[in-house]
Amino acid sequence: MPTIPPASLRARGRRPLALTAAVTVATAGLLTGCGSAQAPSGTASSHQAQQVGAGSSRSATPSTVPGLAGLTVCQSAALKVTVDTGQAGGAAGSAYYPVNFTNTSGAPCGLYGYPGMSFVTADGNAAQQIGAAAQKDPAFGGLSVRLPANGVAHAWLQIAQAANYPASACQPMTAHWLRVFPPGDTAPSYVGVSFSACDSASAPLLTVTPVRSGQGVRGVTP
Repeated sequence: MPTIPPASLRARGRRPLALTAAVTVATAGLLTGCGSAQAPSGTASSHQAQQVGAGSSRSATPSTVPGLAGLTVCQSAALKVTVDTGQAGGAAGSAYYPVNFTNTSGAPCGLYGYPGMSFVTADGNAAQQIGAAAQKDPAFGGLSVRLPANGVAHAWLQIAQAANYPASACQPMTAHWLRVFPPGDTAPSYVGVSFSACDSASAPLLTVTPVRSGQGVRGVTP
């Protein structure tokens, strides 16, 4: 029986969103995150993690993570980002997916706060955003997460069902890519995945939590 998520994660939608296709691996590797918090329970659509490829843009000069003794922020080029559908859950008209960030750099780095996420039309510089970018879930505060080499952190992505909106307001379509910005970095990564989406920004579907340590596990919220 699925675990019902907090009201802040349930606010949008009435029926679970179905994953419409398996995620394909994008070109370059990113890091997955370590998650101690787990997401709402639900039926997983796949037991394979969907891997995200690194974007082609360069990051700005690394900054430091608060409370971690000057540890630098993990850069996109040093992260493998994956969406783990095997741990996905569904409740109250939304689906919940852990987005994992793994440190592949061989040196420790840190993450703090909310990643940026949105549906896009393609990977790389040709990508155009579909609908509204993910909103920040205000129910959870930021925590500093230290990622050693091969360490993992995660954030939960809530995707409300596009059918919750009238077609005229949603402008329904299928999105085949998810663009992910690690917290504190401006270089995106891309996940090849197909979800029902709204082309209209006035019908927001996405909500994201701040990063937490460890891989995301179904049934546990941040």
